[in-house]
Amino acid sequence: MRVEAGLWLFLAARHRRDEVWLSYDGTSSLGHVVESAGVPLTEVGSLVVSGPEAGSLVVGGSEAGSLVVGGREVTPSYRPQAGEVVRVLGVRRPQPVPVQRFLLDVHLGTLARRLRLVGVDTAYENDLDDDTLIVRANDQRRVLLTKDRGLLRRRSLWLGAHVRGLRPEEQFGDVLERFAPSLAPWTRCVACNGVLAPVSKEDVESALRPGTRRSYDAFARCPACGRVYWHGAHGARLDAVVQEARRIVSAATPRK
Repeated sequence: MRVEAGLWLFLAARHRRDEVWLSYDGTSSLGHVVESAGVPLTEVGSLVVSGPEAGSLVVGGSEAGSLVVGGREVTPSYRPQAGEVVRVLGVRRPQPVPVQRFLLDVHLGTLARRLRLVGVDTAYENDLDDDTLIVRANDQRRVLLTKDRGLLRRRSLWLGAHVRGLRPEEQFGDVLERFAPSLAPWTRCVACNGVLAPVSKEDVESALRPGTRRSYDAFARCPACGRVYWHGAHGARLDAVVQEARRIVSAATPRK
């Protein structure tokens, strides 16, 4: 098995090289073999099989697309034959998905708030177990974002993706680059994901501190949880997050 370098993070350290030799029982599907090596199928863009004498040549990568010479693309259900060489390629970026709605695993709370800040429909609760996450992702048709590889290997999950990076800013950039979602900054509640509605100062004045009443005039409120928003003292820092998001999505989006 020849695994694209961008997928090596999923392999055991001893397998992080250009070619991995794996034993095969003769009956398992190729998808099972790939996942047994550590690579979730959610992260695989294509599987290319060639005979041992032909080899396979791949030009480009997951970001640029791939041109395959001397091999044929197969599905994860394919049963490989003795001596075949399998090339495992990563998902092309940006990855098209049926919907741009996401559900985040419990350890990704900061990422959830950042995605909501830029207007991406992001469901998140910090106390959901794995079974509940699967059910909600399927029922609400949301892409499940997680760092849990075992969760991504659940056959019942309709669609999911591994979030790369340890720091929130790295995770934020990874999701934006992978999916290039449509952005609508300042339109969602970062606390509950509700869609914000403009509100007059008079309607929320009683809930404001004196300094806020004196300094600001434009407000929005979340109809779902009642939280009130305005462009306050942290506005410059949040503006920088929004600008970076726009830059990443613009760079990831193919030019027409």
